[in-house]
Amino acid sequence: MPPSMSPWALPDTTPEAVLDLAGGRGLRLVWHNDDASTYELGAGAGRCFVKWSPESSSLDLDAEAARMKWAATYTPVPEVLGQGKDDHGSWLLTAALDGTNAVEPRWTARPEPAVRAIGEGLRAMHEALPVSSCPFSWTAEERLEACVKAAKAGWEGPGEEWQEEYAHLTLAQALELAADIPLTDKLVVCHGDACAPNTLLTSDGRWSGHVDLGCLGVADRWADLAVATWSTEWNYGPGWEDMLLDAYGVAKDEERTWYYRLLWNLG
Repeated sequence: MPPSMSPWALPDTTPEAVLDLAGGRGLRLVWHNDDASTYELGAGAGRCFVKWSPESSSLDLDAEAARMKWAATYTPVPEVLGQGKDDHGSWLLTAALDGTNAVEPRWTARPEPAVRAIGEGLRAMHEALPVSSCPFSWTAEERLEACVKAAKAGWEGPGEEWQEEYAHLTLAQALELAADIPLTDKLVVCHGDACAPNTLLTSDGRWSGHVDLGCLGVADRWADLAVATWSTEWNYGPGWEDMLLDAYGVAKDEERTWYYRLLWNLG
């Protein structure tokens, strides 16, 4: 779902653990949504980032750290420098990669190089990460099972977070449709949240790495592609999906795109 940005004042609302990690260095909030906030610490060679997740969040930063450590052998992702938790939440400290996220104003103002880089970067990641030795899974079957379990426990669905294409569905209808899983096109190690902001770009518009890997795992490549193309609409406006698919090197697949967007909407 589209990320929500929210400016926070510093230092009044900054978690104490983040202030401690900063140790007097410059501190800047660079991303925020309901589950986590990411801060840039310092500058120059010592620049790093800390992701903070409040105790109320379901985000598992330990799981993300494990995935990043595994993926770092094969593809550019941030190096894990440390992690921890306190009574208020958990944190993950990572080294900086070259580049800035693909929805910085310079890229939203001229989307073409960003969209192409996102497609090329996603293809490169899919080709680099070995399916046979990946210890993590993100299959449609497992994701659907988790949704069904949540519904039985009283979950009422995405509510206001339903995207327009699926807003007419009840939770029961959505789960019934999601049970009809398309045949696998190609198994890859998926990013798990292939929205545009999670690709980093260098100043000349080339992809330089990926961030936010908490759901990384083996799945059909369309689990990533459906969301990556959808994200171009959220972040750059309509009309960029075909360019991303062309840069990735695959033809449009309406059936799998519709299915994996539905599954994404379910959570």
